[in-house]
Amino acid sequence: MTRPRRPLPPLNAADLERYALRYVERYATTRGRLADYLRRKIRERGWGEELVPDPAALAQRMADLGYVNDRLFAESKAGAMGRRGLGARRVGQALRHAGIEDADLNAVAPAVEADAEASALAFARRKRIGPFARESAEKPQQEKQLAAMLRAGHGFDLSRRIVRMAPGAPPEALLED
Repeated sequence: MTRPRRPLPPLNAADLERYALRYVERYATTRGRLADYLRRKIRERGWGEELVPDPAALAQRMADLGYVNDRLFAESKAGAMGRRGLGARRVGQALRHAGIEDADLNAVAPAVEADAEASALAFARRKRIGPFARESAEKPQQEKQLAAMLRAGHGFDLSRRIVRMAPGAPPEALLED
């Protein structure tokens, strides 16, 4: 029979900083995610000091030290999502969910918009839509493909043009329209 585990003692400022350093050492993160993680740790273990902890201030200090860089995270995440074929709307949602602030979102947005066609074509290639399909899709199938592209965050007009392209058509024809 195993003995019950003793509860861990409540956190203090040094423990919280250790948790923060360990987290930024292991994961690419944002200030928002780091602060959320630290809040969760405090909630799980409790707080053992008089001074109220400030996870947001600790996350900001990690950013000031260069351990967390929201803009670099946003650029990296947006590029990876674009290569996977996700559109600007979906990328923006993911970055907001990760805690990226508007200033950093606005800095990344032009690059995401510039890669919109390439990203949409990557999605179409992966899902075998339009020029990457084996055979022409009937109207109901085209509607499903269009819906999939919209859920992936691509614009309606671009998605519709890709879905309507004939199988085997050169994808470069999309860029000429």
